[in-house]
Amino acid sequence: MTVTPPPAPPPTTLPPKKSAGRNIVVVMVGTLGSRLTGIFRQQIINAFPSHLTDAFLLATRVPNTLRELLAEGALVNAFIPVYKGLDTDGRRTLAQAFSGVLIAVNLLLMALGILAAPWIASLLVPPGSPVNFELVVYMTRLLVPFLMLISLSAIAMGLLNADEHFRESSFAPVAFNLASIAVLLVTPKNATWLALGWLIGGFAQLLVQLPSLARFGLLPTPALLGHPAMRRVLVNMAPFTLTAGARQILNFYVQRLLAGPQYPSGTVTGYNNAETLFTLANGLFVVSPALAYFPRFAQQASERDWAGFRALTLTALRLVTFLAAPTSALLVALSGQAVSIFNLSHQLDQSKFRAGSGILEGWALALLPWAINTIMLRTFYARQRVREAVTVSAVGFVAEVLGYRLLTPIFGYFGFGLSTTIVGILVGSTLILMYQRRLGFPLRPLLLHLLKIVPIAALAGLAAWGVSHVLPAPGSFLPGLLGLVVAGGVGGAVYLALALALRLPELQGLLKRVRR
Repeated sequence: MTVTPPPAPPPTTLPPKKSAGRNIVVVMVGTLGSRLTGIFRQQIINAFPSHLTDAFLLATRVPNTLRELLAEGALVNAFIPVYKGLDTDGRRTLAQAFSGVLIAVNLLLMALGILAAPWIASLLVPPGSPVNFELVVYMTRLLVPFLMLISLSAIAMGLLNADEHFRESSFAPVAFNLASIAVLLVTPKNATWLALGWLIGGFAQLLVQLPSLARFGLLPTPALLGHPAMRRVLVNMAPFTLTAGARQILNFYVQRLLAGPQYPSGTVTGYNNAETLFTLANGLFVVSPALAYFPRFAQQASERDWAGFRALTLTALRLVTFLAAPTSALLVALSGQAVSIFNLSHQLDQSKFRAGSGILEGWALALLPWAINTIMLRTFYARQRVREAVTVSAVGFVAEVLGYRLLTPIFGYFGFGLSTTIVGILVGSTLILMYQRRLGFPLRPLLLHLLKIVPIAALAGLAAWGVSHVLPAPGSFLPGLLGLVVAGGVGGAVYLALALALRLPELQGLLKRVRR
């Protein structure tokens, strides 16, 4: 059975196609720079007192939630597939209309966010919490303008990515981190500058992309005007926004759970440390390839080249799972060493360390199934079957949060990742079945590939775990870094050697790209 996405006028002017492999490498290098500078920023944030960092990290959830609803999620999943199906003039006009509407909505939400800050903080901070409620209110009001900055930055990044200018957009998050780091290093360690550093970083991320937009003729002039394709964008956005909104409401519940009296001060920061490391691995080895492949998926869907679409799906899945499997195994084995890099002092905050290492160890198991999900979701968005994809995602997130509630009392911090792993497998299986019914899915080649990479990844993790036990115990920066370099290096070498022995084509392809 073949899918019939909504009709779209064929593009009359297309950017020249670039090498998919080159795009992946460019995005991965940019992501690596972003994540490494992000770790440095997180190290500096961890040097602040825990009562400040807990309040700050809760307050950042507000603009980050709205960013996913209105900016990055909408652009990647709803705007780009429609944009790719238009000619040059149509793309320019749609960009103007979409950016104008998004700015107007952001202005309204900024005003509401500032006024409703006490109510928002009450959702995040339960009675009896060790987190300072008034501090969360104050920092929420300071951080709400970040939504406008990151929304404009997301528009810029989306337009560049749609035309496959990945080099120009991939390094914008590095500018965010470097600007924030500079502010935090030279200003007093107080709540005001902690929040302002975040805002200045958002401004820098937008600013560095403007010259590239102007150079490629993509810089839109925001305008409140209509466009025939806006309806299709809004139709695609609607289910995503509703289900993403439900997911973010549940995410508020998770933050409230972590800020509750049953957890000690520093738990929210430990959770964020684990999240930073997980997003580093996920962003570098999963999201970066998915981002590079997505315009190709959208183009093939627009041209209805379903044979090519299926082949690209298998290629993308093989690559991300080849990268995600060893990363998952090494993070499970070295979770304590990984979170230790955030502690630049000789004093160990046990609550922060235990929360971070326990949560990361469980989440690391989820990296492989969610790598599959990330690619599968893009195949639905590219075909403009947004409602199906986001409904499955939303149901999965509800199940994940319920799992948190059921499993954390039994397994402690590890229960967070265990729930994510179980739900990830179920969501991936559902998406593959839905894809199979529409297009036919290359299940057998994928399973054969997984049967090769999962065992050798497990052996790599065991090797790293064994080496880590003869090294200094983790807890602070130097022992953590030593464990990651030495034990992680041994585990990585084991995986590469076994992949080479099995002659896995993904390794050969990556080696060729690195040589180039």
